[in-house]
Amino acid sequence: MDLRYPIGQFEWEGHSAPEQRELWIQEIKSLPEKLRAAVQGLSQEQLNVSYRDGGWTIRQVVHHLADSHMNSYIRFKLALTEDNPTIKPYDEQKWAALQDSLILDIDASLVLLDGMHARWGALLDIMDNGDYLRTFYHPENQRKTSLEYATGMYAWHGKHHTAHITSARERLKF
Repeated sequence: MDLRYPIGQFEWEGHSAPEQRELWIQEIKSLPEKLRAAVQGLSQEQLNVSYRDGGWTIRQVVHHLADSHMNSYIRFKLALTEDNPTIKPYDEQKWAALQDSLILDIDASLVLLDGMHARWGALLDIMDNGDYLRTFYHPENQRKTSLEYATGMYAWHGKHHTAHITSARERLKF
């Protein structure tokens, strides 16, 4: 198994069926619960173990999910209220290296994800087909990103990082 991509990379075929979109929405809604289950019972020392050589610690992964999904939720709101807004990229490696990501108890990010995913899930539920076609512009990769694509990508993203934790627990026996 590739420890960097324990569930494989996100695959996009250019569109999604309504059933696929509904599955992605359910995955986004259920991420906080699945992430809590993945970290349940871990000690502070175990949270400070990297999920793979050269990778982030489990603590950093949890905080990264909160950081990343906050940014994504805001990008959705911008795309729904503006015409193809240019989003603000951020350096996820530098964010993960900040002291809050290195030492803060993960409960702060778990609570943040609870509320944010409840709101994000509600927003996704009320979006119509036209809303999913709305876009934002990402200046780093110089392309428009549809909210349909972003929904799938972030459903995958949550599962991807949760699998980093669960696969590390299996491999390291904790």
